[in-house]
Amino acid sequence: MAEAYLRRIGTAVPEHDIHEKFIAFAMEMLEGRRARNIFQRIAAKSEIHHRYSCLTDEPARSDAAMDAFSFYAGGRFPSTAQRMKVFEQSAPALLRKALDRLVLSAEERSRIRHVIVTCCTGFYAPGMDFDIIDYLGLPPSTERTMLGFMGCYAAINALKLARHVVRSEPNAHVLVVNLELCTLHFQSTQDLSEVISFSLFADGCAASLVTSEPGGLAMESFHAMQIEDSRDLITWRVGDLGFDMFLSTHVPARIAKAMREHGSSVTNCGDVQLWAVHPGGRSILDAVEDGLGLAPDALRNSRDVLASFGNMSSATVMFVLERMLREAAGGESGCAMSFGPGLTAEIMRFHVA
Repeated sequence: MAEAYLRRIGTAVPEHDIHEKFIAFAMEMLEGRRARNIFQRIAAKSEIHHRYSCLTDEPARSDAAMDAFSFYAGGRFPSTAQRMKVFEQSAPALLRKALDRLVLSAEERSRIRHVIVTCCTGFYAPGMDFDIIDYLGLPPSTERTMLGFMGCYAAINALKLARHVVRSEPNAHVLVVNLELCTLHFQSTQDLSEVISFSLFADGCAASLVTSEPGGLAMESFHAMQIEDSRDLITWRVGDLGFDMFLSTHVPARIAKAMREHGSSVTNCGDVQLWAVHPGGRSILDAVEDGLGLAPDALRNSRDVLASFGNMSSATVMFVLERMLREAAGGESGCAMSFGPGLTAEIMRFHVA
């Protein structure tokens, strides 16, 4: 049976770095001095320095619909419909940017038979799968699959599906796109934990090519690990004023415990040289490092992506893998891991071809 290879990844973010301005905005929104002090301390320890958004950070723009200051005006945060309107306006431009950076040759385009898209932050139909086919000039017969609302681990599931396709159709190429506009779902709240969780999230897109031709990362195996007694620790639901996230403060501790008890047997971590762990936040990376007993620099690429881009949900682990593709030496063994609702860890073993 043919093997499947993650040949190349193109990544992109919007042009507006909103991290520092969001921290200032959130500080003004929180009413209590104690809450503001706690938020400021946690933000300073987050190890995030930049986050990018499709919303502009300039309040005096004529295009008010894309202006973060108007979009999140005090007392009148946008409805879900308004947020989805901006998503439909902004998503195509970002996915085109990522596709351009993937740099597909004419021959590679001619062999793409499947397009897989992951997203949990916005939807419209005809959707991004059609936008991708139109932009690349792919045949209308190209098969399309949308993996929606799976959260941060969706990219691993998409790669798993791409591997199944390539192993059954060795001559076919699969295009995988992970796009999230997380900054469209900020809520008007005085709940400190909600404001803290939103200070992690950002917008980003990754586009990847999976083929049966050796090169890049050889995808060896996949494993889904549901962490017991944790079903309600991460939830993501459609509300009237955007999508509502609940992210429990117990998540890092549960991940660390699961990694100590089951992680080594699932990942075979003894022979792993490369770790691509989804940087859901500093505490998540600390939990994996502690639970698996990893060396201090094992998650360097994940920490670098967190610092430079924040948590872009499903796209984030692909940013880590893209750095790995540029730096890794042939033959090295690796493990990619993402966490999301369930509480579930989706795991991929690979080696550098």
